[in-house]
Amino acid sequence: MTNKDFETFIDTNDEWIQTRTGIKQRRIIDHKLGESTMSLALEAARKAIALAQISPEDIELIIVGTVTPDHIMPCTANMLQKELGAKKAFGFDLQAACSGFLYGMSIADHFIRLGSVKHALVIGAESLSTLINWKDRGTCVLFGDGAGAVIMRQTQDQNHSILGTHLYADGVHCNLLSIPHGYAKMPTYRAEYRHDKHTIHMEGKEIFKLAVRAMVDSSIELLNEHHIAAEQVDFFILHQANSRIIEMCMKALNIPPEKTWLNVDKYGNTSAATLPVCLDEAYRSGAIKKGNLVLMATFGGGVTWASALFRL
Repeated sequence: MTNKDFETFIDTNDEWIQTRTGIKQRRIIDHKLGESTMSLALEAARKAIALAQISPEDIELIIVGTVTPDHIMPCTANMLQKELGAKKAFGFDLQAACSGFLYGMSIADHFIRLGSVKHALVIGAESLSTLINWKDRGTCVLFGDGAGAVIMRQTQDQNHSILGTHLYADGVHCNLLSIPHGYAKMPTYRAEYRHDKHTIHMEGKEIFKLAVRAMVDSSIELLNEHHIAAEQVDFFILHQANSRIIEMCMKALNIPPEKTWLNVDKYGNTSAATLPVCLDEAYRSGAIKKGNLVLMATFGGGVTWASALFRL
């Protein structure tokens, strides 16, 4: 769905959207084709399994970061277990908004370090088009649908390992990015329920400032903890919410353009899916190579944020 498509039904234009967000287009699921968060997650999972050269039966843990599951129950992870044939796996969905993938990656890392599992499948998958108010030009142009996945496995090789992850949350700012109606507090059968509030509501300016500060600070904290300078990092992957946010983070961390991956122009903000999609594209393109030191940082509604440092 291109920026031009929006000009047909709301007061906006391609130049306005690109100047403020860097977004040119985004992907939208097609319900007529049976597409959903589950179908996106399944495709991403299959590609990750093929790249890792393992069998679905090797997987013992499935974590899906999403705010748009097909169902509240059963969870997406359980449906994936069935479709993949991952008979040995237990799993669950994780709701940390755009931070969902890194939250899931950190949890899987702990399970693996404890020796509870040897192989984990971690996915970020979203169909944010189902939560958009298409009459709100301030938010509807920002989001898209997508999924990305990784296989994490037990190893003693320090050249291919997670050095550390940091997870954060601050409920004080929970109303800055929220979905007010449609769940237990305001279910659809209540007389007060409003469909236009069963959509993403965001205080854009405040979220912008919080996102930059959170991603920069969490990155620096993680680097300092491991006594690593920013220039020693081979590649940075930042949450793809807005090109200006990414640019400000890059400037603050002194990241040259060749050391990061940008695809917000193609996909918009796909929430928990942005980081694994960037990682997959950067790896398959050769921008990231085996043994590279990679830092990821993200920020999401709730509010949540996270960072991770690893050698691929």
